[in-house]
Amino acid sequence: MSEEGPRWSEADAERRLRSLELFGMRFGLDRMRRMMTALGSPERSFESIQVLGTNGKTSTTLMIAAILARHGVRTGTYTSPHLVSWRERIQVDGHELDSERFARAVAHASAAAERVNRTLDPDDHVTQFELVTAAALWEMAERDVEVAVVEAGLGGRYDATSVIEPAVTVLTNVGLEHTRWLGPTITHIAEEKLAVVPQDGTLALGSDLAAPALAVAERVARERHATVLHAPGELPGVPVLRAAGAFQRRNFALARVAAEAHLRARGVEIREEAVAEAAAHTAIDGRLQVLEGEPVTILDGAHNPDAVAALLEALPEVRPPGPLALVLGVLEDKDAASMLAALLGACDRAWFTAPPSSRALSPAALQSLARQLDFDAVELDPHPAGALASAREWARSSGGSVLATGSVYLVGDLLAGARGGGDATMLSDAGASGADTHTPGSGNVALGSAGQRRPR
Repeated sequence: MSEEGPRWSEADAERRLRSLELFGMRFGLDRMRRMMTALGSPERSFESIQVLGTNGKTSTTLMIAAILARHGVRTGTYTSPHLVSWRERIQVDGHELDSERFARAVAHASAAAERVNRTLDPDDHVTQFELVTAAALWEMAERDVEVAVVEAGLGGRYDATSVIEPAVTVLTNVGLEHTRWLGPTITHIAEEKLAVVPQDGTLALGSDLAAPALAVAERVARERHATVLHAPGELPGVPVLRAAGAFQRRNFALARVAAEAHLRARGVEIREEAVAEAAAHTAIDGRLQVLEGEPVTILDGAHNPDAVAALLEALPEVRPPGPLALVLGVLEDKDAASMLAALLGACDRAWFTAPPSSRALSPAALQSLARQLDFDAVELDPHPAGALASAREWARSSGGSVLATGSVYLVGDLLAGARGGGDATMLSDAGASGADTHTPGSGNVALGSAGQRRPR
């Protein structure tokens, strides 16, 4: 399928992707369908599993892929957003693309985008998300993957990832987020997400699906003669997951159901030892991730009230007793008030900062919300690394720990700083069964000096 195209560096590819930020987000599949045609229809080269939902999509995607890989299936994954590097979004057999392959995939997709743009109205344009999605699908076809596990963006009817035709559709959960685009209620949002369920397909549902979303799922499945599979809350008898937290146990239970459905369709019986290996070796960066060193410092990308509730439920598994310092940065389109109401009840002091995004809510706005909740133990620092350093100093002197959360952008920035310090230590569980499956750099990371995160 490939042909020799422009030779770009990773920096060239990132520059191209950043240049598309000004075109924003545009729904509709026409541009993506034209992109697929221009690239030789790579999405038809492999079977696919699409993962929809509000929270837990990345974790569930990587867990499904890990289970399939341990059954000998050549697997690709596409996730978003990334934490530190764009290359994290595209993996084959559990490994992110190297710089050369990533640059080549983006270059090919960009050339296709230029051809497509010439066929569009003057005010229309292939978007950033469409370009990187097309690059991912093209690269997975080039690498002869057998199945692609694809995380949707906002998800559903007009999401760029919905050019695939999934044999299995996965719905993790549905919460009130992105209501401007998806609708004002759980029912509206579920309708949008589940519009992609194909006729005679298979729909795997998470155990904590809200009742209105479950009702939509069951109706859609009846209308399309789809098989519905319900995941248990967690799997009995599976070893402790490398990914901590009750929410990750729920994600893994759903991942097993989805993977088993795909394997069964291939005539393969699921092997419990393979499931156990995937459970033990799959780490997820930025989700309840503990940095090495003292004081205990936890990073979690929770960015809506449901994700914060899951985080607080799981927090006792990874933090010691004692005072808790909160480092919080939130984007302006998130429900910061509800997030704060939950988080401030669990912490003793807070540092408010700004994620590296033009959509960041100001630390002063967070302080105003905290005052409305009668919480005054607050400090402001617009620089995430500075806020984290101050919170760690306070926690060290107080015998406490630190939680940094509120935004994937914030967590990515802090991880970039930790890895850029030159003394990052990666823990590996890889043994005779092979390398870990993970988002890049998974495991505990030694906190070094602050680094500058690439814009995205």
